[in-house]
Order: sequence, then structure tokens, then C-alpha cells
Amino acid sequence: MATQGTVRALEGVRVLDMTHVQSGPSATQLLAWMGADVVKLESPTGDITRSQLRDLPDVDSLYFTMLNCNKRSITLNTKTPRGKEILTELIRRSDVMVENFGPGAVDRMGFSWERIHEINPRLVYASVKGFGDGPYTGFKAYEVVAQAMGGAMSTTGFEGGPPMATGAQIGDSGTGVHVVAGILAALYQRERTGRGQRVNVAMQHAVLNLCRVKIRDQQRLANGPLAEYPNESFGDEVPRSGNASGGGQPGWAVKCAPGGANDYVYVIVQPAGWRPITELLGRPELAADPEWATPEARLPKLGKMFQLIEEWTSTLPKWDVLDRLTARHIPCGPILSTKEILADVSLASDGMVVEVEHPERGTFTTVGSPIKLSDSPTTIDRSPLLGEHNSEIYAGELGLDENEIQLLKTDGVM
Repeated sequence: MATQGTVRALEGVRVLDMTHVQSGPSATQLLAWMGADVVKLESPTGDITRSQLRDLPDVDSLYFTMLNCNKRSITLNTKTPRGKEILTELIRRSDVMVENFGPGAVDRMGFSWERIHEINPRLVYASVKGFGDGPYTGFKAYEVVAQAMGGAMSTTGFEGGPPMATGAQIGDSGTGVHVVAGILAALYQRERTGRGQRVNVAMQHAVLNLCRVKIRDQQRLANGPLAEYPNESFGDEVPRSGNASGGGQPGWAVKCAPGGANDYVYVIVQPAGWRPITELLGRPELAADPEWATPEARLPKLGKMFQLIEEWTSTLPKWDVLDRLTARHIPCGPILSTKEILADVSLASDGMVVEVEHPERGTFTTVGSPIKLSDSPTTIDRSPLLGEHNSEIYAGELGLDENEIQLLKTDGVM
């Protein structure tokens, strides 16, 4: 928790948040957690995720509340002349503007980058798009579309099976993290130049960046099979390889007792770890057996190696397996279900699983900030209600009187 008087890392930075759904809101939420004043500008009907996947009637969904903490909300119809005037003033007063509309949507509002830069030369204007310039520019982008076209799906899944999506939202939230990096770099450069700039991040590009090890392996294929993969055969493309680690040390998820959906431990077999593993298996002779003793000997039979390990792990609960492996300094980790994660005491104590009070839905659980700054602690506050800060910003900061605010509501501008 931040102590009284603590100066937050991004304190004094005003972010005009014109994003919706996930890729943009995940970025602006990170900025808010680091201390920026994030003003979420919504249409009078609100971000569509307020009503998507609702678990309670007529209450903001968890989809919305978990992506919009620590922000303020105002409503504005930017299609109206007065709405455009107010948006102009908001741009003038902001340090950062973020949007993830379809290509050209903000330009069609009358706010091209040239116009925005004219209004506020110091503004950093960040855009999230599905794709870069080229034949895919006009494609509609969603999480799994980005995974499909960024290299993730073709390399995820088991040999002989269909391409699979990852549970991690690397297309949306993964892009959001890249956007934050670009914004912070632009703000830092502004300290030297006094000028704002464009920040563009495409979802396909962000996913590709996260798939660089597979691009590495595509090039290695030119020199022969990938020995650390458990696959029996190789073509001219990186194959799907199940739970193989994809790194220099072979790894696999092995079954544990009693055999439930998430009763698995992921085990990595380093050269130094082979002898202690053979001792745990009750097969110490394998440590000196030329057929098993070296990494080079084990690589051609990774499937058999992990089968031997699984014959042992399947007799024990995953937490017992974890204790025995870690006691011997063997890299491993239990497969944690979402239920187990929400109940994990260590994650709660680290501020990664957080209980938040909400005026309409009561208490809800959300994910805390993974970025820990020693001089800028993060407090997770609830997401705003739709238009909750209209008066605070329009009257208190822009100086609109109550009569005009009422007229704006009547005319559908707010």
C-alpha cells in the first residue's frame, strides 16, 4: 500500500483513455497502477464490456471491472459538434492519448495525428491496431486472430493435433504491455525534445515478438531436426510439440496422483539434475548408464525419459512431487488451476490476487500489478461507474457550469 505523501512514478501524467474491450484498457490500467491519472472517455452507452459476460444483472461485468481499475470515467458523444469541442480541450490538457478503434476511425472524427499534434504538440498518441500497414490492415482483429496470425497457434498443441490457442491473452493484454513500453519511452524522449509522438503497436506484431523462439527454431531447421523437441519427424516448419519447453533444457508436464485435470508438475531435466532424478525414481543405475547418462544420449528418447519420471510422479500428489524435486534443486512447478491461484496465499501476500470493494457488485477478486516499484507502491482501486466523474472533470476541471452540463445531457452529448 502506498503511504501518505508517496509520489507515484507517473503522478502528474494525464492519460486520455479512449480504449475499449481488452488490449487498450489493459495498457491504460497498467499506467493507472503506476500513478497516472487515467480518464476513461466512453460513449454515453459505455464500454461494451460493461455488459458482456455479466454474472450479475445490471451490474458492470467482471470483464470490465478487472480491466479498468484505478481510472476515472466520463461520457462524451464525440460525433456531435460540441462533443468534438470538448474532446479538443481534453486533448489539450492531456499528456497521453490511447485508442484502439478500427483503422482510420479517429481520423474520421476529425482528429488526425496532424490535428492532434497541432492541438497539443507534447501529446503522446498511442494506437493499438490489429495489423500493421499492408494487406491485413483492414482485417478485424481479436485475441485468437492475433494468435493465429502472429505464429502462436501453429506452434501450440500436440503433434498430429490441431493448432491451439493459449489461455494467456497474449494478443490483447500482451499487446497492452507493449503499448505501455512505447508510451513510457515516448514520455522519456519528450523530456529531452519537448515533443510528443505517435506510438503504434499491432496485435499481430506483439504476438510475433512473443514467439521469437519459434522463429529462431524455424531457422535452425535448415540445419537438421530440433533435437530438444520430442517429435518423431520434422518437415520444413516448426512443429507443434506439446509441453516441450522449447529451450535448451528438455521439460514436460508429468501426471501426478490422484490424476485430476490439473494434477501435473512441469519438470525440467538439466544435466546436473539427472542423477538426483534417477535416485528419486529408484533407478540410480541410469545415472551411469551410457544409454542415459548424458544429455546427448537422452535427447533421442525424451518421451521415454519423461515416461519413466511419470511412472514415479503418478504415485504421489503434485505438492509431494514438488517438495521432493525442489529439495534436490530440480526446476519444476505444479500446474495451478485458476481456483488454486485465487486461493494462493503467496499471491495474495504479494498483491497479485486482490479483493476490491465495488459499490454495486460488492467485493470482487482481481489481479494486482505485476510491476513492483520500490518507491512507487501500487494500490488497486475499483473501476469507475459509467460517467461517475462527469461533474468532477467537466465542471471542476474544464469549468463548465451546471446549466451547460445539464444541457449536454439533454442533447445527448454527455
